[in-house]
Amino acid sequence: MFQSTDQIAFLENVLLQTFGKPALIRDFQFLYCGNFNLAARVQTDGGSFFVKWNEQPDTDMFACEARSLRLLQQAGALFIPDVHAYGQHDGRSFLVMDFVAASPQQPDYWADFGHKLAAQHRLTHPQHGLDFDNYIGALPQLNTFMNSGIAFFVENRLEAQAGRALYESKISHKTHQRLLQLFEKIPDYLPEEPAALLHGDLWSGNVMTGADGHVALVDPAAYYGLREAEIAFTGMFGGFDTAFYRAYFEVFPVQPGFQERVQLYNLYPLLVHVNLFGGGYLTAVERLLKKYVGG
Repeated sequence: MFQSTDQIAFLENVLLQTFGKPALIRDFQFLYCGNFNLAARVQTDGGSFFVKWNEQPDTDMFACEARSLRLLQQAGALFIPDVHAYGQHDGRSFLVMDFVAASPQQPDYWADFGHKLAAQHRLTHPQHGLDFDNYIGALPQLNTFMNSGIAFFVENRLEAQAGRALYESKISHKTHQRLLQLFEKIPDYLPEEPAALLHGDLWSGNVMTGADGHVALVDPAAYYGLREAEIAFTGMFGGFDTAFYRAYFEVFPVQPGFQERVQLYNLYPLLVHVNLFGGGYLTAVERLLKKYVGG
């Protein structure tokens, strides 16, 4: 970690690079930003900004995040903070956005969120995927367009993560073979639906309350895909009120049997977490394999 004077100098230079003029920093506060990046709220004479950075000068991670944020913002269904710039400075990559100033939640916060996410999911594309690859956490996310949402989910999500886990010795060859057996069965369980515009990493840590008391979303891994995968993901780490689900299903129902499909959809974030953190997440994968493959 560089010292406070270096931190201020770095932030000043990032803001100069972003806005083309010096910014007087009145205050800054470090914020939690996961396991891979640093972040700060920076108060200046020109406004309050969220600056995120890491020690990887050659990565396109923040460029992809900025494109994903702008895609969701252009959709117009949910509030997404403005992105001002991304780039490199002093051997670090950075992203500059408006800071989301939190306020108390409105009484209809969760119902409003459910209705708005349903509206976003009604925005479709002829194919599943996206015209650029991006990241989920620190891991690359392949978005090659495919006609079938199920095939996209199996090949670009499950097989990609399982292959990475095997290559990096996070799982055994036996576990990988059992996963492939499960992947062959996936089309028997999941319904084919039109491609929906997804946030892609929709868990409670990426959901904020904006200045108007309604939801604001950050840190997307956006693509067009199976909307049930997104709804399933919201329950993986908890934190979503039942009013959210009630409102969503009220205006955009899912096909019968969704609850039985949730664990299959959440195999993707489970494999992501195996690759990032290992440990107990592999135990959850093994439980799923035992249920569907046996052994």
